[in-house]
Amino acid sequence: MKYCLLLLVMCVFSASTFSQTDSIKTENGSLAIYPVQHASMVLYAQQLTVYIDPVGGAVLYSKFRKPDYILITDIHGDHMDPRTVDSIKSANTIIIAPQAVADKLNLPDASRLRVLSNGEETEYHGISIQAIPMYNLPESQDSRHTKGRGNGYLITLAGKRLYVSGDTEDIPEMRQLKKIDAAFVCMNLPYTMDVKQAADAVLAFKPGIVYPYHYRGQGGLSDINEFKQMVNNKNSKIDVRLLDWYPTN
Repeated sequence: MKYCLLLLVMCVFSASTFSQTDSIKTENGSLAIYPVQHASMVLYAQQLTVYIDPVGGAVLYSKFRKPDYILITDIHGDHMDPRTVDSIKSANTIIIAPQAVADKLNLPDASRLRVLSNGEETEYHGISIQAIPMYNLPESQDSRHTKGRGNGYLITLAGKRLYVSGDTEDIPEMRQLKKIDAAFVCMNLPYTMDVKQAADAVLAFKPGIVYPYHYRGQGGLSDINEFKQMVNNKNSKIDVRLLDWYPTN
């Protein structure tokens, strides 16, 4: 009860700046977006439910339908939690992940697991998923995110092209993206990009909508209002939408 009241107070307090959920209009109804925390989110459209980087335990996902798909970007604990995955999946859930993640999930039944490497694409029952590189610059074998280990994702759902950056810096593969309807772009030092790098990248590939997410770093929360200002000062047509990915902060 106390937790619910806290969330209610926070929603009212920040209503002018943040939304707890959002939706994108499609030709077949709405595509709903539910931020859970940090890098974790739930997408829902056309009777399909997609979890991305679910961590933090089953209770965080108790209000959502069981996932048709779980997409995991990387091996770090803020993106991958085998216990959470095991507790929320159903017998019919398809898990999509890079090989490094698949090796750590230790699934007793891998028949519902699909491993994607950078550049590979798969399609199931109304959803198309392409693995996009995500890595630190300059490239090195001892970086936090080496090229080829993790995946960003380009998801086509309900006719909309959605880009989820995962943990990446301002890489050429992101800048070269085309016709992105909505992008989820990270910004947290020292792990990924700073606000300016993220803004510069977004201005290069020009998504219709951009959601800053994954913006907690060693220095606290990145200034997403500054990010919005940087983007819109140069391109007012990009719709920067601020959701609250840290409701308990």
